[in-house]
Amino acid sequence: MSLRINDTAPDFTAETTQGTIHFHEWIGDGWAILFSHPKDFTPVCTTELGSVAGLHHEFQKRNTKVIGLSVDPVSSHGKWAVDIEETGGFKVNYPMIGDTELKVAKLYDMLPADSGETSEGRTAANNATVRTVFIIGPDKKIKLHLSYPMTTGRNFPELLRVIDSMQLTAKHKVATPADWKPGDDVIILPSVSDDEARLKYADGWKSPKPYIRFVQQPE
Repeated sequence: MSLRINDTAPDFTAETTQGTIHFHEWIGDGWAILFSHPKDFTPVCTTELGSVAGLHHEFQKRNTKVIGLSVDPVSSHGKWAVDIEETGGFKVNYPMIGDTELKVAKLYDMLPADSGETSEGRTAANNATVRTVFIIGPDKKIKLHLSYPMTTGRNFPELLRVIDSMQLTAKHKVATPADWKPGDDVIILPSVSDDEARLKYADGWKSPKPYIRFVQQPE
């Protein structure tokens, strides 16, 4: 199954380092990030999990839960978490899914259906496609997904920026331009007429082209 933005994130039940979860129920009425890893005790992923742990309060401020996934067992995740804390300086305070039967990896189209039914004997190399980030909204729809090569660590502050943008644009009829960061000007959506825009933006807007209308970020 190929997943696209605005598809419903597949629901599942899984064992994690914090007990059994039912994914949609676990998300609740907030936002969620599911980020996957090809193997425990791999160097790049170790730094990534530590980075996410260090941003715990930033995700909390955005009503966003984080959950990791690796195709190794939960017992292995627990041992890996010790290394992550020792090298990254932060305790892993979010659940990590054990996906030993590859069910979640296949459900989210990170591994092909013919990958077998066990993680045993598999290496990081043949799990290389299990390197994806999914951001999921309160409506359980996929809002973003990104896949990374094993040699490139993910930029989690960028994911915070993306969540800020998506949460802002979910509340207001605006879009964020290239390289936007919180506090910068935003763009009035094309679906908003000039008459409608004048009701909301009494001071007007900057329009370098007729189809581009920059305004101050709404509160």
